[in-house]
Amino acid sequence: MRFVAAGMVFLSHIATGGTFASGSETAQALHTVTKTASTVGVSFFFLLSGFVLTWSARPGDTYGGFLRRRLVKIYPNHLFTFCLAMVLFAAAATPPGTAVLHLLLLQAWSSDPSVYLGVNGVSWSLSCELLFYALFPLLLPLVRRIRAARLWWWAGGVAAAVMLLPVVAQLLPATPAIPATGAALDGVSFDRLWFLYIFPLSRLLDFALGMLMARIVLSGRWIRLSAGRSALLALAGYVLGIFTPMVFTIDAVTVVPLALLVAALAHADDAGSGTPMANRPMVRLGEASFAFYLVHGIVLTYLRELIGHDRELTPAQGVLYALSALAVSLVLALAMHRWIESPAVRRWGRVRPAPPPASGDGLSGTSGSDASGEQVGSDGGNTSAPV
Repeated sequence: MRFVAAGMVFLSHIATGGTFASGSETAQALHTVTKTASTVGVSFFFLLSGFVLTWSARPGDTYGGFLRRRLVKIYPNHLFTFCLAMVLFAAAATPPGTAVLHLLLLQAWSSDPSVYLGVNGVSWSLSCELLFYALFPLLLPLVRRIRAARLWWWAGGVAAAVMLLPVVAQLLPATPAIPATGAALDGVSFDRLWFLYIFPLSRLLDFALGMLMARIVLSGRWIRLSAGRSALLALAGYVLGIFTPMVFTIDAVTVVPLALLVAALAHADDAGSGTPMANRPMVRLGEASFAFYLVHGIVLTYLRELIGHDRELTPAQGVLYALSALAVSLVLALAMHRWIESPAVRRWGRVRPAPPPASGDGLSGTSGSDASGEQVGSDGGNTSAPV
């Protein structure tokens, strides 16, 4: 599912990147069907991040050890793609301050789109992940103290908070608005888009909901909802997002189906029933999904510069451009995973045994039957997200 989510982000960028002639039937149709694609991909990754980190938390782990492993997982690929984007096209248009914010993964705290979407635009999501990683060791003991009987109530409350965010966003200026491009952003303002989609504290709710869903499954409170039915619910949320205003499409209409999907897939995997996504090719693509997510925007931008931004492509040329970008992105992603990400994790991401914390501060928590260290995958797994 990780590669499917990253692929949806890729598809949305194909739709909004001038691949097909503006105003053409092809462009309009693609804008419509992919309106929800990027937002679903991002929300899925943020939920998955909270879920996997909670599921795989190690008793006795230290705050520093956890942060080291997470940074080793994401930063080498980020540094490589940052440098690649700067060399290929971004250096001349990027002020030094913006470059520093991107290098330090602090860009999402700025509401200026030229900042949070500068250099390698998709890396804004890593700015959110950095906050999640910093807070996770502090949030985990609190989540584990919630009584099992109340977990669904807490999950419902966090989901409700996500669904109320578009109402809060109405307090922000409605202008300047992003120029509408078909059905893609339908004129939502830059400030509201940033608050709902980019702002790390808003996206922290998705991460926290993922943590709660992990505890629900671990504590034996999962409902009888199969992976297949949860996938149908997620599809229904996707379709609904096509017809709702963008402020609701961003997260509100899909957060509950996606949270159920993440939990259902994990439950099915833990029960040994498996899913269609568990075959070897999809596992391999899933391993490279983080690298694919980070590099695909650079490939799309550079190829479009080679073609010429002002040149309108025919439908056949647009398809060829998309397939070429997909192929190049996949090759680069697999290479990055093999020669950058994996060696860095092996070299600096090893677990260093530490004595259990005396006061329950670390990652082991102090209560809950799910603190036994049961794992689905490992802490080194790819939970980093996307745009």
